[in-house]
Parts: sequence; structure tokens; C-alpha cells
Amino acid sequence: MMRESSGGKVPFYIHISYLFIALLIGFAVISGWNQYRATGLILKQSADQQFELAVKSASDEVEAIYLSGARTVQLLSQQRLMNAKTLDDRLDSLEFVTTALKYDPIISSLYIGYDTGDFFLVRRYLDNPKVAQRFKPPAQTRWIVQSITYPHEQLRGEFLFYDEALQLLEHRVVADYRYDPRVRDWYKAKNQPGELLLSSPYYFSSDGLLGVTFSQQTDNQRGVVGSDIQLGRLNQFLLKHRITPSTRLALVNAQERVVASQYGSPELVTEADGQQYLPKLATFDSPVLKILLGLPQGKAGNASTFAAEGGEPWEGRVATINLHSGLQFKLLMAAPHRELLSAAIAERNQSMLVLSALICVGVILAVWLSHKASRPINSLTDEVQKIEQFQFDEPVRVRSNILEIARLAAGIGGMKSTISRFMELSQALAAEKNFSRLLARILDELGQVSRAEGGVIYITHADGQRLQSAQYFWRSQAQEPDSDPPLIPLDGEHIVARALRDDVVLRTVSVDEFAHNFPLLPAVTEPLTQLTLPLRNRDGALVGALALAIDENKKPSADLLAFVQTIAATAAVAVDSQRLINEQKVLLEAFIQLIAGAIDSKSPYTGGHCQRVPELTKMLARAAERQLDGPLAEFRLSEDQWEELHIAAWLHDCGKVTTPEYVVDKATKLETLYDRIHEVRMRFEVLKRDAEINCWQAIASGAEPAVAQAQLAGELAQLDDEFVFVATCNEGGEFMAPEKIARLQQIATRTWMRTLSDRIGIAHEEKERKQRSPEPVLPVQEALLADKPEHILLRSERDKLADNNPWGFKVKVPEHLYNRGELYNLSVARGTLSEEERFKINEHIIQTIIMLEKLPFPRHLQQVPEIAGGHHEKMDGSGYPKRLTREQMSWPARMMAIADIFEALTAVDRPYKKGKTLSEAIKIMGFMAKDQHIDPDLFRLFLREGLHIEYAQRFMRVEQIDEVDLAPYLLPLG
Repeated sequence: MMRESSGGKVPFYIHISYLFIALLIGFAVISGWNQYRATGLILKQSADQQFELAVKSASDEVEAIYLSGARTVQLLSQQRLMNAKTLDDRLDSLEFVTTALKYDPIISSLYIGYDTGDFFLVRRYLDNPKVAQRFKPPAQTRWIVQSITYPHEQLRGEFLFYDEALQLLEHRVVADYRYDPRVRDWYKAKNQPGELLLSSPYYFSSDGLLGVTFSQQTDNQRGVVGSDIQLGRLNQFLLKHRITPSTRLALVNAQERVVASQYGSPELVTEADGQQYLPKLATFDSPVLKILLGLPQGKAGNASTFAAEGGEPWEGRVATINLHSGLQFKLLMAAPHRELLSAAIAERNQSMLVLSALICVGVILAVWLSHKASRPINSLTDEVQKIEQFQFDEPVRVRSNILEIARLAAGIGGMKSTISRFMELSQALAAEKNFSRLLARILDELGQVSRAEGGVIYITHADGQRLQSAQYFWRSQAQEPDSDPPLIPLDGEHIVARALRDDVVLRTVSVDEFAHNFPLLPAVTEPLTQLTLPLRNRDGALVGALALAIDENKKPSADLLAFVQTIAATAAVAVDSQRLINEQKVLLEAFIQLIAGAIDSKSPYTGGHCQRVPELTKMLARAAERQLDGPLAEFRLSEDQWEELHIAAWLHDCGKVTTPEYVVDKATKLETLYDRIHEVRMRFEVLKRDAEINCWQAIASGAEPAVAQAQLAGELAQLDDEFVFVATCNEGGEFMAPEKIARLQQIATRTWMRTLSDRIGIAHEEKERKQRSPEPVLPVQEALLADKPEHILLRSERDKLADNNPWGFKVKVPEHLYNRGELYNLSVARGTLSEEERFKINEHIIQTIIMLEKLPFPRHLQQVPEIAGGHHEKMDGSGYPKRLTREQMSWPARMMAIADIFEALTAVDRPYKKGKTLSEAIKIMGFMAKDQHIDPDLFRLFLREGLHIEYAQRFMRVEQIDEVDLAPYLLPLG
């Protein structure tokens, strides 16, 4: 690839430098930045002070809230209320309790649980729907008293409702108010007098709000005083101390569980032990506070700047609050810098506006100059976009006096040319389906690119240890080796094997070395450069190698060598893919021929049918392709369609694997797995012996011997004649006229005596068939010929075919699977097959279609079932199994029908008929063409092209080949 000269070109940075000298006024930028930093520092110090004040204020209030609740409990535990035993005595302290609640709004209720089970609670009534639903207080209610006492050892529950002035509004006895404080957690957790306890957060049963309970045992140790604090009030206190709109606050306990936050009361979570707890901060929806709490304690306790998710800087504090009885909380507060430093940012923006106005003039000038200098770059950008769009039809024509741009243009031009060439080669290699042509194409293309004099392409042998020469060329003349060339061991001393082992791409080869290692190529008079390229597949396995001989004066440059190696890698993939495809085709072909061979081997009488039909079908297809006019003028088969026809022809009878062998080979009417004429003959023998016995018994009884023996001779002669008639009928060679059937029925009336059971020593299925009728008492008279119930083999549901079957078969299915009745089979009018057996024979084409349609043929083989399954259809729609008409069938399917019929007529390996002569077969097919059973155009083509003679010479016996007058058959049908 050529590169443009750098002579007379000026480096690009010189042109760009003077544009930025006027624009980069460092003084203005640095001044503005320093001003921003100074202002931000001042504001940050101010924000730090706000943080400290806010944290301290919030901490003080939280501490005051908790201490207030604790002090109230401690104060109440020392009042005379502790010793009051009746409700009236306790109500004397109502004013004291309500006053305590007024001064501590965080406390929602105060109560005392007595060791007697009594309970006294004073609640501040707020407009809470759940409280209102439960207590249904009268209007003006401000305080609610809940009481449990046990007068006369009977529980008495009472609700008392008071207004703001402690005037009783209603006194309600609640029969179903059953509350025993002694079973509550806050009561059972009592400890030493004076020691304050704090419960875990829980939902209050009265109002459904989340809160905690302070409790302490009374001084007289006869009860427990408690106060309820709603955590929702803590959330409101925290909200008051936000210093910016986005400030995040949370109060967590020593276990880092969230007690309160600006989001509201946290929901309790159920953990593995089945208990409900406050959520941990690690699971709380506040990633900023998680990061803050995770900072080192010393750092977080002071002014801390940290990065939140997304990298945004935040300022945060963690304050520890120590309460009475060792309780400890942490208050977390964080705010984003963008809000803390909003004033500094605004001032910076103002300064930047001033600086921007000063720079505008310089920018306008820079834009104009840059635009002028960047025109070539824009052009190159367009070229790159064309490459992205795979447009390689025009070369790069960008010109510039800037050295870097000129080099870039030359590089893009070379890249465009290289990609274009590479894509052309890749597409060409991918499109080639013939393996030999693919190898020749690879050799030719790489030879041209590398400007080689000649070369050889090698393919790895099946053993993976040797290379085999597959194609070679010399000065543009490509050839295949005439004979099998010697194999090259990969561990041997051949120059290519050594180059592959040593990973040597280029090396000089002497004249003698060249002659010794490349005998396929002509001798040379000067040393050459050998370029050796391994061909490896996707797994890195060696699939071949390429050896190119290059003139010493034309050694490839580094970039050309890289290009050639890239093409070789692509070629290796194409070679490997094509070889895999070929191997799969060979495997498929082997399976096909295995199946066809198995079908032919199944019956020794049809040994070559599955092999001869494909040959005749292809002969017809090739002849059709040669037609330049007429209905077949446009008929052409692609390579894929030839493969499709080949597979369909070989598998056209694959359904015969389901046809019982004895049905296919049935030579006589009574033949099944054996010929039952032997049973019939034995019955005749029994009758003859009975006649002889009767004769001698008559003579012994006084009959005239001459008369008795004459009668015996006549009876034996009649039996012999009847058996000959039955045996002749069994052969199936003559038409069974009604009088013959009548004689059979008359013969069948003869009887013979059976004295042994016919239901022992037989197969299970036969025994089941015999059990359709009761077993007669022995001895029994049996008909000489009979149609018995056990002769019927019923058709199962699996063997039935619905009218709306998915394959579109339109065939009449006999009622029974088989009927082996002796009279029924001997009465068959023509041939040896009964109706059921003939259907079983014909059913092979149904099974062929079903089997082939189940196979996942690739797209180009989708018509295989149609072609293979149509050779028993007729052009007038009277064939089977789908009753297709001529227009519904493809040309290949019609061709196969002719090939199948002609092969069947002339075959000499069928037990039930003799092979027809050529003239006889043509005559029969002439009638079939006239009756629209076969395609008349293809039949005339078959005769006109002499395919009948060509086939006969290859596959028919000499005595079958006779003269045929074709004139009557070549005339158009009228």
C-alpha cells in the first residue's frame, strides 16, 4: 500500500498552536478558579458551623425527649398513686398525671400495672381514626382513662372520658376489656426499684402507631410504671433541623437500627427468629447515611466530606447521644455540597459569565480558523462513514498540506481498499460450496494478493498427522494433482512441515530444495521466497497449509503480509466449514444408502429397487434440463435441488421398513410367515387316509372288495383333483371367476375330524384370538377350508387414519389389519394379496411421508417429502395417498413416478411376477400416459431421449431388450 510523501508538508500542531495562544488566557481562568475556591472555603466553614449547631440542637432535643419520658416515669413511680387500690383513689391523681402529659407532648400515655392485675392508664386523646374506632369517645374528649380492677375478685373494665377541664363526659363499663399487665413485656422485664428500662419499638395496640415504652418498678415493688413515646414525634423533631432541602437525618440505636428519620417512622421487619425489629441502617433506603456511618468513627464525628453514589460530594456528621441507664443513640446528618455551597457556585457562575464574554471574540476567531483547517478532516470523516456503510466504490481523494492529515488520508484510503478487498474475498469464499473450487479459489486469490509465482494448498489428512496436496498453481494456471500425491508427515523433514513446526512464515528456498519439496511445480532457476501460512479452524486445529513461491524481488511488506495472513485465517474457517459440511453430507449419504440397502436387503426379491430408481430419476432430470423448448424449457435444477432430488429418490421407499417382509414377498395366497398350503395338503392327506380306512372297514364288514376298492379309487382321485385345484388357486396366477370361487366353497364343505386341542402350545396372541369363540368338545369335525374368527387381526387405534389427518392422506383404510381366512384369501380375484395386505403394501408410501416429514431437513431440502412421497400419485388425481393432480405435483415428483413404474415393470427379482420386456413395459406405460396415470410430457421425453435404452443396457437382461416402435407413443395425446 502506497503512502503519500511528507515532503513540503507542515506539521498539524503548528497550525493549531496559534489558534490557542489567543484563547488560552491563563490569567483569567486561574483568577476565576481561585476566586471560586476562596468563596467556597468561606461558605464551607460557615456550613460547618451550621452543621455543628444543627447536630447539637437535634441531639439536645432527642436527649431531652428521651429524658423527659424517663423522668416522668421516675416521678410517677414515687407518687401516692402507686399505693391506691381503687379506681376512685387513683382518679385523685388524675390532674397530676394529665399535667405531666401536657408538659411532655412526646408522651402519648402514662400507666401503672399492679401486681394484683389492676391496670390504670391515662391517654391523651388525639384525632386518630383507629383510637376513635376503638373507644368511640364522646365529643369534646381530651383525656381517656382505661381501668382494670378486681372488686370481689371479678374483673371490671372501665373507660372514662374527660374534657380539657377534666370534666367527666362519660363513664363506660366495658365487659370485654380484658387486659392483664402482668403478661406484657414491659411488666415482665421489671428489675430493681429505680432502674429504668426501655422496650424495643413495637406497634401500640390502641392506635397502631410505632413507639417505645419506658418502664420502672415502683418503690414499693408492687407494680410497674410505664410511659409510651411515639417515634413519629421524633421524626418531626428531626425534620425541623434540616439545614438544606436534601439533608438526610436518621437516629439509630447502638445496634445501628433506625429509630427515626425524616422519612417518617420506619416499618418493623421480621427477621430469622420470627421477631419484629427496627430495620438496620444497612437495609434502610438511605445510601448516603450508610456511607456516612461506615466512615471511621473519628472522621465521621468531625466535619467529614465523602462521595455518595454517583460521585457527588456530601458533608456529614455523626453525633453520639448518651441517655440515662446507659442508653446510647447516634444522630446522623448529611447534606450535599451543591446545596451547602450554592452561594459559592452562584458567584462562580457569575464570574464565568464575565470570563465567557471576554473569550467570545477569541472563540469566534478560533472557530473560523479551525473550520478552515478541519475541512480535510471532515472529508475524511465522510470517508469513514462510507466505510461504516460498506461503500467502497470510490477512492479517497482528500488533499491537505498538513502532514498528519495527509498521512491519515493515505491510511484511510489504504484501509478502505484493504477492507473492500477482504470483504470481496470473504464473500467469495463463503459463497463457494464446491470444495475443490473453494481450494482453487483460495489458492488463486492469495496468490494474486501476495504476487506469488506459484503455490500449493495442502489439506490435513483424516489421521490429523499428515498433509495431502489438494490444489496447485503456477503462474495463474490452477490444477489438481493427477494421482494421489505422497502424504507429508507433519513431524517429517518436508520444508512445509518444518515451517509449520518452527512457525516460520518467510524463508528463502534454494533451487534444489524447491525441486525436491514441490515436485508438482515446474523447476526454477533462481532461489524463491517461500511464504508458508497455516490454516487453522476456530479451535486452533490445523486443517491445512498454504505454501506460496514468491520472487525474491517481490517479498511482501509487513502490512501486506498481515493482510495475507488475515485472508488465510478467513480461508481456513471457510475450508473447515466446507469440509465439515462435506463430511456431514457424506455421513447423511451413508445413512441414506444404509436405509435403502436395509430396505432392499429386507426382501431378497427387491434387492436393487432403491438403487435403480434414483439412477433413472436423475437420467430424466438431466434430460429435462437439456430441453430448450416445450413445457420443460425453463426446467433447471440448482445444486441444492439436485441434492434434494438425490435424497428423495434414495428414500422414496423408506416406509417399507414398516412393511412386514412376508407381505412384501407374498408369493401365494395362503402364505404368511410360511405357506399354509402345507396345512391344507395335510388335511387332504387325512381325508385320503380316512377314505382308505373306511374302505378296509367296509371290506372287513362284508362289502364286496372290488366294489369297495373301485369306490376308494374314485374318491381318492376326486380328492387329488380337488387339491390340485386348491393349490392352483393358491398360486394366484389366474383370474378367479365366480364358478371357481363356488367350487372352492363346495370343497370347503368337506370335513375332517380333529381330536387334539388347537389351543395348547401356541403363541399368546393367537390364543387370545381363538378365545373369541368357545372351544368345542373334542373330537370335533373341522371344515377342510375355513374362515375362522381367529383369522381376523383387528386394527388398533394406532393403525387407523382419520379423514382429517394432518398429512392430507385420502385413502380407504380396510376394517381389519389382516384377514387370514383360508377361503377369503384363496378367493382373491387377482394376484396373491388380499385387500388388507394390498393396503399394507401401499401403506409404505404413507409411512414414507410421515417419516420424512418428521426429519428436520434444512431449508433447501424441504421438498424431499413431497418428491419422495408422490411416486404413487396419478396425474388425474386418482392415485394415493393424497390424490394429487398433475398441477399439484412438482416435476421431480412426476419424474420419480415414471422411474418407479418403469423399474417395477422391468425388474426380474420379484417373486409374484416376471420382468417385462422393453416393448411390454413401454406399451403398459403408454396406456398409463393415455389414462393420465403418468405425465405424458415426461413419458415422451423418456422415450425421445432414449432413456429406456440407456437404462435397459445398464440394468436389464439381454433377453428383455427387444425392438420398440416409439412412433405411437411420441404423438401428442388427443
